Amino acid sequence: MKLLLTSAGVNNKSIHNALVGMLSKPIADSSALCIPTAMYGHPWLGPGVEAWQFISGNSGNPMVDLGWKSVGVLELTALPSINKERWVPLVQETDVLLAAGGDALYLSHWMRQSGLAELLPSLQAVYVGMSAGSMVMAPNVGEFFVGWTPPAGGDGALGLVDFAMFPHLDHEKLPGNTMAAAEEWAAGIRGPAYAMDDQTAIKVIDGTTEVISEGVWKYFASH
Repeated sequence: MKLLLTSAGVNNKSIHNALVGMLSKPIADSSALCIPTAMYGHPWLGPGVEAWQFISGNSGNPMVDLGWKSVGVLELTALPSINKERWVPLVQETDVLLAAGGDALYLSHWMRQSGLAELLPSLQAVYVGMSAGSMVMAPNVGEFFVGWTPPAGGDGALGLVDFAMFPHLDHEKLPGNTMAAAEEWAAGIRGPAYAMDDQTAIKVIDGTTEVISEGVWKYFASH
């Protein structure tokens, strides 16, 4: 499984080059499916215009608008109501999955409910996450990021990587996302963690992790 876990999309040359290196063919020859689901669980982002902006490539966070051969929409909340034969082959054949930001626990819930979480490890596609779309891969997100409450409670996510992420470090529109806040968050995480600004991404290929950054990030070892 190939993961490119970004804070704010493919928004600099280093992250773009990392994505190109992970693909088996050029972006212009690659098909993509975008996943807006996390947005609907977040009070700022959906439903409404923000979801449309992501899907249409007008969000200002480069993902859908990178020049793919084709882009489709994979809405996870709809998948449990249709036969798997209608969507599983589509996911298996796509080259890239593009997961929007929003609420990581809402996204984790619907990844499990839809069956996508079970399918992910077997896919050949490159998974590109942004913000919550990246955080969902962690074992847990930490109390700092609990918004939507899962039916069983807690802050557990998918656990497809062994580290947690604190995105949007020192973002001008998120005054609470300071390094001090990240350090306090990391102290409560059960395992290693990264704080990362919007110029940073984490590349994971077959369990090997590499930080791709033109900005600021910090690694917190497990306690």
